[in-house]
Amino acid sequence: MKKIIIIFVGSFLLNACSKVPITGRIRVNLVGDSQVLPASFAQYKGFLTENKLSTDIEMTGQIKTVGAKISGAVDRFMRANKMLSEANSYQWEFNLIEDEMLNAWCMPGGKVIFYSGIMPICANDNGIAAVMGHEVAHAFAKHGQERMTTSYGQQVGQLLIALGTVNGGSDSQKIWNTAYGVSSGLGVLKFSRIHEQEADRLGLIFMIMAGYDGREAAAVWVRMSEKLKGSSQPEILSTHPSNAARIKDLKSYLPIANKFASKFNELQ
Repeated sequence: MKKIIIIFVGSFLLNACSKVPITGRIRVNLVGDSQVLPASFAQYKGFLTENKLSTDIEMTGQIKTVGAKISGAVDRFMRANKMLSEANSYQWEFNLIEDEMLNAWCMPGGKVIFYSGIMPICANDNGIAAVMGHEVAHAFAKHGQERMTTSYGQQVGQLLIALGTVNGGSDSQKIWNTAYGVSSGLGVLKFSRIHEQEADRLGLIFMIMAGYDGREAAAVWVRMSEKLKGSSQPEILSTHPSNAARIKDLKSYLPIANKFASKFNELQ
């Protein structure tokens, strides 16, 4: 019975494997757009009714203008690479919320929120493009769906451990469940950091494709570091890379991003 379950789960996961465009990273995604997007759009609509839109016309205009350019670059890439169904599934929308939170996010399907608190960190259109590119990249790479799949995988892992220790007594099960809980928890954090680095790199490419200065991406995190003044927790216990690690990676990846963006734009 255990072998049958393992074979079934293995074949199921194999069929769910695909590559993230551009980076080529192998991902496992068991959650389809038809399941996620309707809920995403409904949640975004509800969020807008429960939160205050910014009345700053200039900043709101910046968000919408930069968002249109970044999403246009992503759309061009998808259509040029025969990702037509994905391109058509996006319902791009960009809004600025009046809130001092240092944050921005993009839901699956292209629904973007910036908080007014992050605007001084962005500082200019290039900075907004860096943050916008990063958040849009999360949706492009389907990180949300992948994390949902990871959650399902943890539940399956617990089931397999229960089966594997069924003859080992309660003490054995407790030991293995504890070990699994710790390792899988840290595994998810590392997985999240991988997503963040991938979004940083993809976002860098997208902002350059849209005509923005990629050097500003690292500068955004310099300003974020100055704002936070070393208050971040150890990287191994965080869902995000350290600010110093992000700055270093963005600077080292910039020549690659410039080359890819230039090559793609030349082909259009």
